[in-house]
Amino acid sequence: MPNQSIKLILILGSLAICGVMLFQSFWLIETWRIKNDEFDNMVIRSLRQVAVKIADVNKTELPKSNLIQKRSSNYAVNVNSAIDANILEDFLIRTFDEASLNTVFEYAVYDCANDQLAYHNLCNLSTGQDNFIRSENLPKFDDLIYYFVVSFPKRDSYLINDLRSNIIFSLITILAVLMFMYAVWVILRQQKLTDLQKDFINNMTHEFKTPISSIKIASDVIISDSKGSQNRIKQYADIIKNQNERLNNQVEKVLNIARLEKDQFKLNLEPLDIVELIKRIISLEKIKFDDVNGVLSLNTNLKSSIIKADKLHLTNVLSNILDNALKYCINRPIIEITIEKVNKELHLSINDNGIGIKKENLKKIFEKFYRVSTGNIHDVKGFGLGLFYVKNICDAHNWKIDIKSEESIGTSFIIIFPENRTKINN
Repeated sequence: MPNQSIKLILILGSLAICGVMLFQSFWLIETWRIKNDEFDNMVIRSLRQVAVKIADVNKTELPKSNLIQKRSSNYAVNVNSAIDANILEDFLIRTFDEASLNTVFEYAVYDCANDQLAYHNLCNLSTGQDNFIRSENLPKFDDLIYYFVVSFPKRDSYLINDLRSNIIFSLITILAVLMFMYAVWVILRQQKLTDLQKDFINNMTHEFKTPISSIKIASDVIISDSKGSQNRIKQYADIIKNQNERLNNQVEKVLNIARLEKDQFKLNLEPLDIVELIKRIISLEKIKFDDVNGVLSLNTNLKSSIIKADKLHLTNVLSNILDNALKYCINRPIIEITIEKVNKELHLSINDNGIGIKKENLKKIFEKFYRVSTGNIHDVKGFGLGLFYVKNICDAHNWKIDIKSEESIGTSFIIIFPENRTKINN
């Protein structure tokens, strides 16, 4: 799918998500407000009926105004006459039951003798609501004389239960939105992998094209120049051999990654003197550094240090890091390998003076196919597999690997060998 189509889908999908979430939020808030108002109206109607019944029993008239006052979730009913708590409770239960207000309520009656609200009872009209806590202090209404107060401690739970179908629908909507967001994430990740694979194929094509072309040219020269001198034939034969080795190394890199991903490779662990191994690698890599007037040195005060490792893979790990140090260097390359003992662990550091890596790129440096932008360097070749291979080999050996870098200053790779896997001789 073209990038423009993916971007359009993501934009439209994001707008749709925002619209659905806004509408859902508004709808829930509005529904809650309506249900809240309905509850208030039902309570007020029911309390008015109770007040009328009490007035009939006491043969008194109800006040013309302020019959029912509300403060927060508490309702005060002014009846202008003494109140019998037993009669009040019976009226409240019957009236609320008729109005289908099947929830917990508590009531208190104002006692003129001690100027206090006398708590009488807490009633539960719903068998599904067994746990509740009494209110410590129901509010007093100073402008009333004969009144009772009713409160609904489970009001919110009652309303939420009434909105159950709306909440379920909202949860389904949220689930659908989350699934869409996951699908978007998968699309973006797949698009990123596709781009990386395209870059990998392009890089691999160029990497293979050069040695294949060189082999073809050298072979053609040997075939056409049958009377050439032995030195000339040997020169072109060396070219064929070197380019064939280069081609074979590139293929081996790809195959090694394939084996890593399928867990088809096995480590051939053996005791190795890391100091001697580094010295041998330096002697082999020295030719590359001499060609660019570079410096490759070893800094250690250890005579030897025995570790258990796969010699081939460890050599490849160090060679990959050194190759990167050469490729990503603008000035004269100066690379120092340090081996030291730190807190009973063995630390192997490879420090270079290359272009460095930006902080935002450091967390991606070991990802498959990932290649750091090279700035002014435009001829850096590779597949983006080297450091991915390095990280996987270190993990397979249970080694820790860390990277520190400053842009335009240089980069340090630190491999930490655990104490139980090393034997150090100073």
